[in-house]
Amino acid sequence: MSAWVLRAVGLGALVVVLRVLLGLLMGSLPTYGTLWRAVCLVAIVAVAVVWGVRDARSTSGTDLTVRWLAAGIAAGLGSGAVCLILDYVPGIELGDAGALFELTSAASFIMLLIFLPALAGVGYGHARSGRPAKAPAATASEPVLAPAQ
Repeated sequence: MSAWVLRAVGLGALVVVLRVLLGLLMGSLPTYGTLWRAVCLVAIVAVAVVWGVRDARSTSGTDLTVRWLAAGIAAGLGSGAVCLILDYVPGIELGDAGALFELTSAASFIMLLIFLPALAGVGYGHARSGRPAKAPAATASEPVLAPAQ
């Protein structure tokens, strides 16, 4: 399984589980809605940061930006589609959002909620490991600017 697919499935499943749990908690204790939302938000961000730090420490300086971007996009779209389907199941309340919202706004929010903390974790992991991320090497075909006279 590709590295970004594993991250997308894991974090997408976490988002779906937390949204279902949030729906159940909001139905039973609606006065604590702000607390439940904050806990779910912190859980997703914490998992993304920890996974990003782990990636940075386990890989030797490879660029992880595209890996995490693909994982975020797939997790956002996948969790939005699954939540859209689960919203039709009786007893599961996810807010009755339509397909347009779930596959655009919610998916992009989840993508950013995964991508940005993961890259922060990657940066922190590279800084803690003592080795910087590899910068792309300059090729001979790039023009060299002459000094101004």
